[in-house]
Amino acid sequence: MNRATAESRDLFAIADLAKEFGISTRAIRFYEAKGLLAPERVGATRIFRRRDRARLILILRGKRLGFSLRDISDYLSLYDADRSQQVNLLVEKVDDRLASLELQLTDLQTTITELREIKKLADERLAKAG
Repeated sequence: MNRATAESRDLFAIADLAKEFGISTRAIRFYEAKGLLAPERVGATRIFRRRDRARLILILRGKRLGFSLRDISDYLSLYDADRSQQVNLLVEKVDDRLASLELQLTDLQTTITELREIKKLADERLAKAG
């Protein structure tokens, strides 16, 4: 199904969403079990609406950016609330995530520098020995 078709529909089966976003139906059921999605049910069949699809997009984006399910849940809980409250929470979470990533980047750069120095010393020893 192409994107235009998906966006023009109002109802989605779990398999449709899984295929569209390249995830498993199990992942979608996991997000439902965690309370991040709440599809309607017709018997045992899950019926997802456009709102559920939009929430799934936000969940997947949050996961891709490294946010915890708790952070994503907090953000989604404000989905129908005051937009400024939602945006304020988003800014706070983004600032926290950026600070964490910048710290990780500093640590990685230090580790890379140390490993390059170790390799240089090892290469010099091998050159002297050989």
